Order: sequence, then structure tokens, then C-alpha cells
Amino acid sequence: MSPDRRIRIAPSILAADFAALGAECRAVEDQGADWVHLDVMDGHFVPNLTFGPAVCRALRRHIRTVMDVHLMIAPVDPFIDAFAAAGADLITVHLEAGPHLHRTLQAIRAAGKKAGLALNPATPAEAAAEVIDLVDLVCVMTVNPGFGGQAFIASQLPKIARLRALIGDRPVLVQVDGGITPATAPAVAAAGADVLVAGSSVFASGSPDNPLAYGRNIAAIRSAAEAARGAAPA
Repeated sequence: MSPDRRIRIAPSILAADFAALGAECRAVEDQGADWVHLDVMDGHFVPNLTFGPAVCRALRRHIRTVMDVHLMIAPVDPFIDAFAAAGADLITVHLEAGPHLHRTLQAIRAAGKKAGLALNPATPAEAAAEVIDLVDLVCVMTVNPGFGGQAFIASQLPKIARLRALIGDRPVLVQVDGGITPATAPAVAAAGADVLVAGSSVFASGSPDNPLAYGRNIAAIRSAAEAARGAAPA
């Protein structure tokens, strides 16, 4: 069976209204989001501080699709069980967030969750090779992690293509996170991305009381990505 390569849009709630996160999650899902992306930052591994397992647990009841939890924290191992218990469907960790990546990915799987590996802009695609059969997703960071609203780093496009070649026919998704807009989505989709994380470009000009703007933004990103995918496998 061929891997499911359809384009998925995963709005990052880092760009949402933090005073109304539950309503924001429901709104983007109602407007066509495939996943909801939760950026967990510790102020240590990355220069920002967001939220922890308690907020993820509170949001779980508002998310009907995939709760995609991106851990930008170090050390990461002591918190895997807490985020699993909070209801994450997929837990993504950074290669640099602990000394034993293989063990970390095993721990995510042992907790009954799908495992993701995030690659920072300076981390090569080849770094995923030794653990590629332990992951369900590899996330290519097209900004330096830690803040939303950053400019897309175009030099990461060849990395996406190398990663797609490395994955081959394995059922491993390629996610791209950072600077995704209708203008950048075609290049990442053409390079091999399956899951597009978008924050500012989804939540711009909308609100839970004006959710149609979210739908237009999601549709614009999806349409641009699918058009660039062309005859690639669906």
C-alpha cells in the first residue's frame, strides 16, 4: 500500500489568541484544518516560553483531529509521559534535545504515541538516517525554533528533497514548520512535504467570532501546495 501523501495543513496555535485557545482550536478545525499544532517551548532550549502539559490536556477536549505536540524543550525525556497523558497523538522532539535520541523515540512509542523528529536549520537531513524506522514524521524547521512569524529559510528546500529521498516508500510523513504561506507552500510541497505547519498565515485577519478568514487562509495554502504537487503520489 502506498503511503498517504495527501497535503495536510496544521495550524500552529502559537499565533492564536491565547485567551481563547479552545475556541481557536475548534474554529480552525471547523474551517478545514487537518491537524492542530501545539508548540511547547521552555525558555531554555529555545528563547521563548509557552505552555506545558496542563494546557495541552485542557485543549484535548477541543481538538477532534490530530493533536500534534512539538516539544522544543530540553531535557525532553522526563516530560514524554506527561504529554502522552495529556492526550497528544504525535510527539515531536528535536535531535539536540537529549543525549540518546533512539531511547527518546522508543519512549514515545512505548507511551502509545506516534513519534516525530524535528531537524533545526543547521541539522542535516542525513541525521535522521539512523532512526528513520523509529519515526512516523520528520519535521524540517524552515525557521530557527523559538518564535512565530519568522521569515522562511529557503536554503532548507534541498533538505526536504533529500529527506524525502531518504524516506523512500516508508510510511513516514515530512512536515515543514516555519514561514509557511501561500507563497512558500508550493516550493515545500514540490520538494516533498506532506504536512504544512502555519501560524500567522492561518490566524491572520480572523478570530473565533470571524472564522471564515481562517478557512480562506487554510484553503489558499492547501490549494497552492496541491497545485505544486502536480502528479506526485496522493
